[in-house]
Amino acid sequence: MRVVVIGGGIMGCSVGWRLAQGGAEVTIVERAVPGAEASSAAAGMLAPQMEAERPGPFLELCLRSRGTYPAFAAELQELTGVDVQYVPSGILKLAFDEAGAQELSERVAWQQAVGLRAALLDGPGARALEPGVSDRVVCAAHFPDDHQVDNQLLMRALTMAAARAGATFRTGVVRGVLEEKGRAAGVDVEGERMEADAVVVAAGSWSGLVPGAGISPSTVKPARGQMVQFQLRLPPFRSMLSSPQGYLVPRRDGRVIAGSTLEFKGFDKAVTAEGLRRLLDMALTVFPALADAPVQAHWAGLRPWTEDHAPLLGEGSLPGLHLATGHFRNGILLAPITARLVADALLGRQVPAGLDLRPFHPARGTGARA
Repeated sequence: MRVVVIGGGIMGCSVGWRLAQGGAEVTIVERAVPGAEASSAAAGMLAPQMEAERPGPFLELCLRSRGTYPAFAAELQELTGVDVQYVPSGILKLAFDEAGAQELSERVAWQQAVGLRAALLDGPGARALEPGVSDRVVCAAHFPDDHQVDNQLLMRALTMAAARAGATFRTGVVRGVLEEKGRAAGVDVEGERMEADAVVVAAGSWSGLVPGAGISPSTVKPARGQMVQFQLRLPPFRSMLSSPQGYLVPRRDGRVIAGSTLEFKGFDKAVTAEGLRRLLDMALTVFPALADAPVQAHWAGLRPWTEDHAPLLGEGSLPGLHLATGHFRNGILLAPITARLVADALLGRQVPAGLDLRPFHPARGTGARA
């Protein structure tokens, strides 16, 4: 089977790797450098519990993918020699007022009720776990099973793994999905016809711009997220820290990544004074000792937003056309499960038992989060 994957980010490379492992002849088409967009701009949080508002199919999908990450990271290291820095750090979600404390109390309660590990801490309890956390914190939810990975190392490992499995990388702009006899038959890459038995659209925020993909630009839109990176000699805290205004992710080498804004500015990746101010204010509010930390870098990435915040997974508007896009904040987290689902569908294998994929079908209407 010949498969063209449109998009060379973490999603496209994960899908291409698993398809090539399964015996498919895979070409990954990327308009620029693989992983240069949202894949490299993220913070690498694997935090479904921290973000979940309620139980349901979307949380189940995220938990399934999170559960595969230790083996996923180990397999990549064995194949490529790249340690993707999978760290079981846990996360503290912080509240600074009584309304926030009530929301965290309810979140911890329903998660405990469905069997997930979560604990509610008062302010002193939060500071006992992470001593530098602000004295203004009145309450925190601790999710010890929400972890992290270095997304840039992950991107490097995935490109290597895909190539070693036999996938070919092609640089170019896809001008359209080819159609023959009512099904997807390949892609047009800058005027060159590239025939295939199946096409996978994994182009992130650009997915709606691929002619013939059957995705409206209003269905998958770019959501700009600005980021700031501090550099210290040692990590100042162990847990990821989340607040209503943003989050802090500590790396093993002393870097701390602060993110992220949420802005709808089209495909503009500018870093703005207002964005930096908001991120720096958030960082110092959460962890005041960062006031003396050198700011090493800042950047912005475009995340593929959908109205219900859930991805588009499954067969598209044509037979042979499959979508793996719209993952918004959860692209890093959902890469392993998405790659398996796409590979299973195209290679005729059984879908993992117990997963309800109907809320993620590309043909679904907009509505409340699944």
